[in-house]
Amino acid sequence: MTVRTAHADDLPILQDIERAAGRCFRDIGMPEIADDEPLSLDELARYQRAGLAWVAVNEANSPVAYLIADRVGGNFHIQQVSVHPDSARRGIGRSLMDHVADRAAADGISALTLTTFADVPWNAPYYARCGFRPLDENELGHGLREIRAREAAHGLDRWPRLCMIRHGAEREAPVEDGGWTMKSE
Repeated sequence: MTVRTAHADDLPILQDIERAAGRCFRDIGMPEIADDEPLSLDELARYQRAGLAWVAVNEANSPVAYLIADRVGGNFHIQQVSVHPDSARRGIGRSLMDHVADRAAADGISALTLTTFADVPWNAPYYARCGFRPLDENELGHGLREIRAREAAHGLDRWPRLCMIRHGAEREAPVEDGGWTMKSE
């Protein structure tokens, strides 16, 4: 699997990947998340133009997964990572995060952060296996607090949420993704 920066013509495919990955939330009683529309093409284009959108591609150079990030509090904040269900359980999400961690280190950025559902198996437990650890409330900077406030306003706090961090060197040996398709909300 190859990871590369996203191209403009990849963006509609990223929306399709997110929709497909989101379907599994319906199976665990979170239909609102399953039905949540992906970012618009204009929003995805902003990430792509800023060089903050990466895709994992198959042999035909077609995206099967993607990750977008923002710069928040001096770190790369993973805004979204989604793997198409047809490509799940192959370490693709982990490869995307490792690629972004390497890019962050090359740019002098020491950590990755994200916000996620605490009790969804392919969210916080998965990210913990990928080297992320939960942040205590008193560890949150202004940027992460703003993100959490926007998430709460969007209704995501209906389910337990948390912020997590992974410092550049925090990697574990690859493990199975637990049979879940990843979509981080």
